[in-house]
Amino acid sequence: MQTNLNDKVALVTGGGRDVGGDIARSLAAEGAIVAVNYSRSQAEAEAVVAAIAAAGGKARAYRADISENDQVRAMVAAIKADFGTVDVLVNNAGYVKYQRFVDSTPEDWRKQIDICLYGAINCCHAVAPLMIGQNSGRIINLVGDSSRIGEANLALAAAARGGTIALGKSLAREFGRNNITVNTVSLGLIETSHSDPDFLEKNREKIVKAYPLRRIGRPGDVAPMVTFLASEASSWVTGQVISVNGGFCMV
Repeated sequence: MQTNLNDKVALVTGGGRDVGGDIARSLAAEGAIVAVNYSRSQAEAEAVVAAIAAAGGKARAYRADISENDQVRAMVAAIKADFGTVDVLVNNAGYVKYQRFVDSTPEDWRKQIDICLYGAINCCHAVAPLMIGQNSGRIINLVGDSSRIGEANLALAAAARGGTIALGKSLAREFGRNNITVNTVSLGLIETSHSDPDFLEKNREKIVKAYPLRRIGRPGDVAPMVTFLASEASSWVTGQVISVNGGFCMV
């Protein structure tokens, strides 16, 4: 498969670790120049950049809180100054708080919606003029399956990510004339550094029964699909919600 990602500039939000880190390394392995965004995980982001450089690739870390529009615009301006443009945007960063809806507060709502939904809006709005100007681009949004089927104790994150799905479909229609594809990757449970190890070990057997493939996902399960959607091989795929979820949800 020809990815044709050589010298394409890819911005990966939350790219310093876990799923984002694997995506950044995968894109770099296919020749992309990767802008690794982070908010607080500077050491991890720099480690991803170092790993890409050690493998012969090119990357740089950029700090920005994606929920803050001015910070996103400054980050994209810096990437443009360093590398000329942004060809690929991967909206990976997110924030989820697992709690009963009746126990949540407006602060809980705001943080999840600001990062998960407004973060994607901020990043799409900042890179869109560059992509429209060059008549090409790839936008890939990552969400959880709760945004499609609902899940107890994840109402706010599901609502925010549901908005991200709608955003992606609408932008796919709006940007298609500019040769920009917009797709969403919907994930099942991925075991990451954020996972509660005690909870997983106590409940792993019960959890995996919900997955036909009988295991929880790993960050490396996600990166190949994102890399495909970032590539020329996916040039006639847009407005889609594609599951990478071990069969958890089949709608």
